[in-house]
Amino acid sequence: MYRKDFVLKKFVLCAAAAALALALAGCGQQESEAPAADATQQEQQNPEAPAAEAVPGPVTFTDDAGNEVTVDNPQRVVACMGSFANAWELAGGTLVGVSDDALQAAGWTIQSPDVATVGDFTAVNLEAVMALDPDFVIMTSGTGGRGGDSSQADLRDALVGAGIPVAYFEVTTFDDYERLMRTFTDITGRADLYDQNVAKVAEAIDAIVGAAPAENPPTALLLTTFSGGTRVQNSGTQTGAMLADLGVNNLADENRSLLKDFSLEAVIEMDPDFIFVIPMGNDTEAAMRNLEEATAANPAWSSLSAVQNGRYITLDPTLYLAKPNAQWDAAYQGLFDNLYGQN
Repeated sequence: MYRKDFVLKKFVLCAAAAALALALAGCGQQESEAPAADATQQEQQNPEAPAAEAVPGPVTFTDDAGNEVTVDNPQRVVACMGSFANAWELAGGTLVGVSDDALQAAGWTIQSPDVATVGDFTAVNLEAVMALDPDFVIMTSGTGGRGGDSSQADLRDALVGAGIPVAYFEVTTFDDYERLMRTFTDITGRADLYDQNVAKVAEAIDAIVGAAPAENPPTALLLTTFSGGTRVQNSGTQTGAMLADLGVNNLADENRSLLKDFSLEAVIEMDPDFIFVIPMGNDTEAAMRNLEEATAANPAWSSLSAVQNGRYITLDPTLYLAKPNAQWDAAYQGLFDNLYGQN
């Protein structure tokens, strides 16, 4: 009997030990799986946590001066014209330096913090650019501005010699802006911003141009006026190209002598349907006063069809002298409204 009880007790103890071992093993398995469950739970609690963005790689392109340029995810960018500074930010980039007009001229709002100035765009300070240790410099290949010539092209050798990528651009028409932004968004890797600030704008422009009447095109003269005088613009200029897209017959295209010597007598003789005026310079009132004084000196000015019909129109220089960038469609719409809104 004693042996039988002993064997029974031993069997019970072994069974209990086995059960305990199984229980401990089960607990251990649950503990080892806990982190995976927690990770899944964290993902569910943060469904909008962004994946790591791919860093843009090197981009090689040919600038508007014919130079091959390679940049690699630049973070210290200097833009030596206000419209380029704005365009670079529209493409998702940030800036460490800009020309004075980017901060002073109406129409631009630079978002990059602690940005430094590198001088007027007609006389960029090379030392100020170098001091910012840039890894990409954006410059204009065009000339002109306030009656003077840009000297930015003269700075290329010094920048390239210092190992700093520099690219030159010239933007006159929306197509030029489109090309510029394609390059910029390729560099920043922000195709979404190209769609937002270029593709959608292009769609709006196409709709505006498509609504312009095909028959009986109006005639127009486009003037820029500043404190020192008045100039006539043809269809090869920023606003002239927009007017041509909208079906306008620019009389300066047929009378090229007007481009060199502005003549009130010639304007009166041509009698355009519309006269558009863009004030230039830092003092808009002085610019307009100069033209008003010149036209008042000739009594025949008031007999012009454009003047009598309320079609002597002053245009906003922030849209029609500076580059409108993401507002190109607004610039087209403004001209369309003036041309055809009265019909």
